[in-house]
Amino acid sequence: MLSHETLAVIWFGLWAVLWMMYFTLDGYTLGVGILYPFVSRSEREEKQLQETVGPFWNGNEVWLITAGGATFAAFPLVYAMMFSYLYVPLFLILFGLFYRAIGLEFMHKDRGRFWRASWKWAFFGGSLLVVLLVGVAFANMFYGLAFDAHGNQTNVLTLLNTYGILGGLTFLSLTLVSAGSWVAHKVSGPLEGRMLSVANVAWFVAIGLYGLFMVATANRTQVLDNFNRLPFLYVVPALAVVALIAAKFYLRKGRALAGFFANSLVIFLTGATGFIGMFPNMLISATDPAASVTLYEAAASSRTLTIMLVVAALLVPAVIAYQLWAYRKFSAKIKPEEARGYH
Repeated sequence: MLSHETLAVIWFGLWAVLWMMYFTLDGYTLGVGILYPFVSRSEREEKQLQETVGPFWNGNEVWLITAGGATFAAFPLVYAMMFSYLYVPLFLILFGLFYRAIGLEFMHKDRGRFWRASWKWAFFGGSLLVVLLVGVAFANMFYGLAFDAHGNQTNVLTLLNTYGILGGLTFLSLTLVSAGSWVAHKVSGPLEGRMLSVANVAWFVAIGLYGLFMVATANRTQVLDNFNRLPFLYVVPALAVVALIAAKFYLRKGRALAGFFANSLVIFLTGATGFIGMFPNMLISATDPAASVTLYEAAASSRTLTIMLVVAALLVPAVIAYQLWAYRKFSAKIKPEEARGYH
């Protein structure tokens, strides 16, 4: 029988992985939404873009739902505080997810110019809103929120600090690299080369912002304290940097899929760096470190954590198996003349 502390640590790790999987997998579909109004030159290319994300975006969002559910069940105190302190950005993220989804769903329902343009920009706006706000919200999670023993002072203005905005822009740039490389891998025709160029250009923006973000992380947050205590942990951010350089190497060679995987690893390992740096805190107070909430304080009962661990052991592999099947099922290149769009 595992102790309560051991179960809490295991669930902290699972909680972090669920969020990192969401950042990584939904990042490229959100990036496609952001690029959608600007890169297509014809209706056929629009259909190609729709088809690159159509079979996958809703499956990728399962990781978001699972991460939210795990927060609620495993760490109810964190769920209550997180969804209170970050109420406005999380509400706007939910709004963005709605508009991203209905934009993609509705744009092909009518051929009218106004109809199609409206939902095309809804697809763009929803995707952009989610990317920026997820980046800002989690950068602030690593930086610390404005709360103490007397209450919460976190609001939109405190979240839009320099570090939070830099986190949002860094995540945005990485999603554009992922989107460009993914679409370049999935399609053929003129759009393939255009999207490979987008990924290459976005990479230069990404590496500049990424460097600034990591310097700011070292100087403005306590994230690296755990790394300084246990220097072998520096392998995680080091591998993220190596993966970012590798992404450019592959993209320059025209190996879009390898570039996509390398950039996805950057997103995953950057998230891992932040969560490792937070441990054992789950909510860091920027105003009063003593008020920070640790995983041990926030964890549910041992019975709840044990039952959830069994359920996760059964269901998470099923989710992974389904997604692997979906990616294999829809692995063929999408040709302009064969593209059917999103249905």
